[in-house]
Amino acid sequence: MHAASREALAALDKHLDTALFGIDNGVAVAAQAGAEIFDVVEVLDADRALRVAVADSSAEASQRSGLMSAVFGGKVSDFTAGILTFAAAQTWSTPREMRAGLVACGRRAMLRSAEHQGQLGQVESELFQLSRILDKQPQLTQLLSDRTATPAAKRDLLAKVLYGKVTAVTEALALQAIGRPERNPIDDMASLADTVAALQGRQVASVVAASALNAGQVQALEEKLGRIYGRAMSIHTEVDPSLLGGMVIRVGDEVIDGSTSGKLERMRTVMA
Repeated sequence: MHAASREALAALDKHLDTALFGIDNGVAVAAQAGAEIFDVVEVLDADRALRVAVADSSAEASQRSGLMSAVFGGKVSDFTAGILTFAAAQTWSTPREMRAGLVACGRRAMLRSAEHQGQLGQVESELFQLSRILDKQPQLTQLLSDRTATPAAKRDLLAKVLYGKVTAVTEALALQAIGRPERNPIDDMASLADTVAALQGRQVASVVAASALNAGQVQALEEKLGRIYGRAMSIHTEVDPSLLGGMVIRVGDEVIDGSTSGKLERMRTVMA
């Protein structure tokens, strides 16, 4: 995002959090707001004239907010309407970045709902595990990546896979992302997990080990990586026996390969 849009999104995040603070029935209000904001983004995606008009920085903020209210007032809750008019009053660099900001706001609302229920850690884990499942199921991933399929068809397919297996918030976030992809299904789910971790002040470390790690090993690794990177870490693990021993750790774009197979490969390279 450009600077103006980053400032607008920061203001929108703060406005949402303030509006939700201490509200009665915060779980339901936040979840409804997230779902309704996602629906509004779908409308803006389909209506070029409208999405340009509500993000037109040459118009007065009151005009943009008034237009947003006129179009969506009565179609969403009063709480969501307040979020939308506030968003329209901000200065966004482009209509595309405004829509990206609304998506981020909708996700934040959903995650605040999960937070109220004490489910943030579970949502983070479920989204990460979903990214790993998709990585190991190329046929499913290909279907979800099919550009000729409608967003509704892809969401229906993923909904059948997720039904009864994840929290409502995880399902809502995953279905929104799969119908409006940013990169590919695997990376988009992993990115959502990163977003949940960031909301908790943590950074994700993806750990692939030759054998399953116990709770003590995970905690020790969490503390060690925390000291290295200077922040709290969320450890997500998976098992790959082909590593023979040790583990491979990925934090952002950085990879630490301490696996036996990795060491053998480096030895073969040196001796070649």
